[in-house]
Amino acid sequence: MFIQRTQRKGTNGKIYQSVVLMENYRQDGKVKHRTIATITKWPEKVINDLEKILKGKGVFSLDDMEFSYGKSYGAIKTIKEISRITGITKALGNGKQAKLALIQIAARLISQGSRNYIANQWIKNQDVEAVFGIDKFNEDDLYKNLIWLSENQNKIEKKLYNIRHKDKKSKTIFLYDVTSSYFEGEKNELADYGYNRDKKKGKKQIVIGLLTDSEGYPISVEVFRGNTTDTKTVSSQLKKLKELFGVETVIFVGDKGMIKSAQIDEILSDEYKWGYLTTITKEQINTLINKGILQLSLFEDEIVEIQDKDTRYILRRNKYRAEEIKKNRTEKIEYIKNLISEKNKYLSQHKKADTEKAKEKIQEKISVLKISKFINIELKERILILNIDEQAKQKEAELDGCYVVKTQVAKKDLSTRDAHDRYKDLSMVEFVFRTAKTTLEEMRPIYVQKEAQTRGYVFIVMLAYIVSKYIRDATKDLRYTHKFIFESLDKIQRLEYKFKNKTLNIVPKKILEHQAKIIKTLNIKL
Repeated sequence: MFIQRTQRKGTNGKIYQSVVLMENYRQDGKVKHRTIATITKWPEKVINDLEKILKGKGVFSLDDMEFSYGKSYGAIKTIKEISRITGITKALGNGKQAKLALIQIAARLISQGSRNYIANQWIKNQDVEAVFGIDKFNEDDLYKNLIWLSENQNKIEKKLYNIRHKDKKSKTIFLYDVTSSYFEGEKNELADYGYNRDKKKGKKQIVIGLLTDSEGYPISVEVFRGNTTDTKTVSSQLKKLKELFGVETVIFVGDKGMIKSAQIDEILSDEYKWGYLTTITKEQINTLINKGILQLSLFEDEIVEIQDKDTRYILRRNKYRAEEIKKNRTEKIEYIKNLISEKNKYLSQHKKADTEKAKEKIQEKISVLKISKFINIELKERILILNIDEQAKQKEAELDGCYVVKTQVAKKDLSTRDAHDRYKDLSMVEFVFRTAKTTLEEMRPIYVQKEAQTRGYVFIVMLAYIVSKYIRDATKDLRYTHKFIFESLDKIQRLEYKFKNKTLNIVPKKILEHQAKIIKTLNIKL
């Protein structure tokens, strides 16, 4: 190690000196230098004493210095580097609010804590100042940062889109889906009761619409009131693609609950003249079969296309899914049989028990299990009897594992296989929701109250997912779990050496083998 002093002349004519602790190392047979620590602010006498030790002229060596482990450095440094690579840093800008946003992205991926926890506990263990250039902020600053993110979201999303898609001029496929996320408390300005996908009864929620590119990278996220239906969220996405991102040609991909006749009309209208990919309901499939447009015999494991005027239907029966549905139906029937057996035993032992109520409860269960089309209950002399309509049951099973992808995009622009596969890509949006809500980022439940804070919070989650997806895609061959990667990187700490009441914070040269593999695979430097 050695000390290097450099001088530069400022625009005001003043001379500025920089003092850094350096070391030599070999790479590809060449001797190179790297910075260990900046010690410009140290007193000149202390710097000179350290220099004497390094030259072997001091009274003690570096080994005699007081050593301890410093703050965690590896994970937040990695997140900062990936934010730069993915364009997030450039899209956010250079000010204090941009730095606070990066800190919130890092905290969401590493700890999933509240703003209070980030400002008062998490920062104590993370080398935030060295990585992000900011060390003093409180809980209120982070809440204000969420508001700033909300107010600047469109501008940030547009910059990020242009960075990632500047070279793409061909017809672009965009994937869209919605989810909901529930709240603890009643005071959020966007919260309302609606269809709760989290299965949390009695909880208010928000609806979140996510738009991604064909690779599954989020390009925009939007928060709606908790009682907003899926179809009501589509118009703003189309408008955003055209006016905010300036996309000229689009194939909009959404499921059958999202893209219905009104949405199809809007996509095909003179305002857009775009294409769509969606599926149709089981009832719609039966209608097309009854009209002779589709035939049941065409549903095979290999995809088949049928065209009716301008509309294309891509058919397939997933044999594995068909077996799952068949097994599930059998298990439901067995469950009802066992329930009837238990009820009959109870009725025989309790002569005053109400048989009609017993029958009613089983009918309710049959309705919940969605098997009432081929099952009914009969009551004879206080005995419940199960009747199964085998013909109706067989009819119900005809479309097991069957699905139909629908589009009006010309075949020359989208092949049969591509139309099928691009619709199946919607699973990538579902994976975003699963990751954001229940695994790595643990977005739910939501505790913020103000509308702008809610929008900013969800936007942070989206930006954090971009970082996590990049890392997941880059390290997939390592076969490490995402949680393991972040926990491993978070264990990389600075090394602290105390010298005359001054501290040298040094990034360790040697890290564990699996940590080194992750860093090398990501092609970044700590």
